[in-house]
Amino acid sequence: MTNQNIHNLIIIGSGPAGLTAGIYAARANLKPVLIEGENPGGQLMGTSIVENWPGIRSILGPDLMRQMRNHAQSCGVKFIEGTVTSVNFLDKPFTIMHSSDTMRAHAVIISTGASPNKLGCPGEKEYWGKGVTTCAVCDATLYAGRKALIVGGGNSAMESASFLRKFTDHVTIVHILDKMTASYAMQQRILHDPKITVIYQSTVTEIIGDGNKVTGAIVTHQKTDQKIKIDVDGIFLAIGLTPNTQIFNNQLELDKKGYIVLKEQSLTSIPGIFAAGDVADSRYRQAITSAGTGCMAALDAEQYLKDIFKY
Repeated sequence: MTNQNIHNLIIIGSGPAGLTAGIYAARANLKPVLIEGENPGGQLMGTSIVENWPGIRSILGPDLMRQMRNHAQSCGVKFIEGTVTSVNFLDKPFTIMHSSDTMRAHAVIISTGASPNKLGCPGEKEYWGKGVTTCAVCDATLYAGRKALIVGGGNSAMESASFLRKFTDHVTIVHILDKMTASYAMQQRILHDPKITVIYQSTVTEIIGDGNKVTGAIVTHQKTDQKIKIDVDGIFLAIGLTPNTQIFNNQLELDKKGYIVLKEQSLTSIPGIFAAGDVADSRYRQAITSAGTGCMAALDAEQYLKDIFKY
């Protein structure tokens, strides 16, 4: 199928979804090309210990991603560094502009993921993955019996608090509004828990640490500007994610939050364009579910190419 100008399959993104798609596509002899993106490895590169990846009791996030990348490379995936700047999915073969290069493909898998919304306060970048995280399901066990602080007031924040309470009696929620935005049922479950403290109309304005890990946070009231220092071991941000779909505007159907709309399994609004992982998933957002959808997208792309080329 492939000629020197047109690839069978280009995969955009190198997190669990993209790398899994690459492994399956390479094993199907599709000779996939994977564009790694601005942050190779995705969100797990900023995670400390992963303890919910099947078959591996405990592993550092960056180590897991390196193992996955090595696996994909050993299968024959061709990696290209850099970021996609624009695409044309309205004409076939599909066109992908990457840095100064223009690439074309018969099929594309989008696995660009989503970026967690951040506070932008001092200390956040320094302690990202060292006590600052966005995934309670991933990291809650690391804070058993320790002090945890959650930033946010929506369903994600309530879910994080509920999960953390399985491991610790010291949970504080900091919310910028004067009331929660989560569903009534979720609020009742959390707000009636005497082990959970809620601070309203406030936000974290500085994250403090000892150079290796988080030790506290400065919380500032939005109206009075009063600041208090809270001793904490872990800070969980639950202020939403933004899917990395900006370059696909006017190319694919997106929902009101910017996530790619899937029509059937991994198929997007354009035949031959598939999506996997957090870029199309606003609900589960786990490494293992992303990997699973990466597998699905590769199998769907393989079948699509078979239908086109009748091999």
